[in-house]
Amino acid sequence: MGHTLRRGAGTALTAVATAAVLMGCTEEPREQVMPGPTSTATAAPQEALALAERYRAAGGDPDVYGIQVEDGPEGVPRVVIRTRNADQADAIFRRQNTSVTTHLTTKEGASFKKGYFIDVFGPDGRLIHRMDARL
Repeated sequence: MGHTLRRGAGTALTAVATAAVLMGCTEEPREQVMPGPTSTATAAPQEALALAERYRAAGGDPDVYGIQVEDGPEGVPRVVIRTRNADQADAIFRRQNTSVTTHLTTKEGASFKKGYFIDVFGPDGRLIHRMDARL
């Protein structure tokens, strides 16, 4: 009988720990602010087209056709990327994220002192990636 009680208690503790992990418990809770729409127009503003052209000319991803840097919440910039590639693969997103933000800081003078938010929209205007990269 004692084993059953211990096993039951262990199972309950495991369930509580799993629930805590799934809920995203951290030592320092942070409000999850994910700004921005889940879709956008497929046509990028002229400034976003020009910025993407400079990015591609510097060796950036040829599928990226629009890049905007907007004011986000709490003074954290929001980077919006429009891509012709509908592939949602994480590896593609990570390459775009790294290459675009590197271009923005080294060639365009952007500052991400507090981090940034990034949204990537596919060729049909649907959100394919969203990340909170605040520091």
